[in-house]
Amino acid sequence: MRPSPQRKAPTPGRTEAPALKPSKRAGAEAPAAEAPGAKARDRAGVQAPPTGGRWPADRLWWIFGKLFDALGPCDWWPGDSPFEVMTGAVLTQNTAWRNVERAIANLKAKGLDTPEALLAADRGELELALKPSGYFTVKARRLTALCSFVMENGAGGLDPEVLGLPAEELREGLLSVNGVGPETADSIVLYAAGKPSFVVDAYTRRILSRHSLIAGDEPYGLIRSLFMDGLPPDAPLYNEYHALIVVAGHRFCRPKAPRCRLCPLGSDPFLSDGLKASPEGGAGPEGRKGTGRGGGPGPSPRPPKR
Repeated sequence: MRPSPQRKAPTPGRTEAPALKPSKRAGAEAPAAEAPGAKARDRAGVQAPPTGGRWPADRLWWIFGKLFDALGPCDWWPGDSPFEVMTGAVLTQNTAWRNVERAIANLKAKGLDTPEALLAADRGELELALKPSGYFTVKARRLTALCSFVMENGAGGLDPEVLGLPAEELREGLLSVNGVGPETADSIVLYAAGKPSFVVDAYTRRILSRHSLIAGDEPYGLIRSLFMDGLPPDAPLYNEYHALIVVAGHRFCRPKAPRCRLCPLGSDPFLSDGLKASPEGGAGPEGRKGTGRGGGPGPSPRPPKR
């Protein structure tokens, strides 16, 4: 996997939202005297004060620490330019990343890798280039709308004026674009602009639900606020955390046959009665079919379906 675009310094500020209530099954005590995830934070270069036993911050740091020690760093999002990252965030909706790579290669081959060129392209030619990503008519329309937003808010190309906007202002602007939802907008803010905006996806819901941090059906914004209220507004941290969640979800925390015995999070000291069943039908770690089998966790994934 190619490394993600160069990370920029984090911009202070975050969205305030009501905190989620702890699950009755979640323990209140930290698993060790040392601040959870402290060693991993040091290795990742993240500066953060100890949480002092605050829920759920300690649990979030514990998850990050265990995943980073076992899997990180992940170096995401793949892309040769911020605009390519933005394009990939739109095209990866409802498809596998390998299909997005083919579509992006087509755009590059046709010289359609800038907002100006893409807006000036023949619609039929654009749709043909995007065909490998699926829903190419819809995605051509959405990508054109995104390019119009870029051009309207800058002086041409991917002007710094666009990605230089404050994180929440950029996010709100992206959400006004046809076809750009919260997950896509947060992916662009975090991975293209390098600003702190946590990305929530299906892997995030599954892992947090199985560890009793959420029920699993909460609104997107409420889960996002769990991370943004519990962690410092640090773009490299959010970048690495989301990537680690995706890798863990792909390798271990599967919908129907999770590999808890192989997973770095398989033994959660915060839970007194083990991991719970997931909304998709997965069972707890005991007696789980397929757990620990299959020759290991498998390769690291590309960004997931959106």
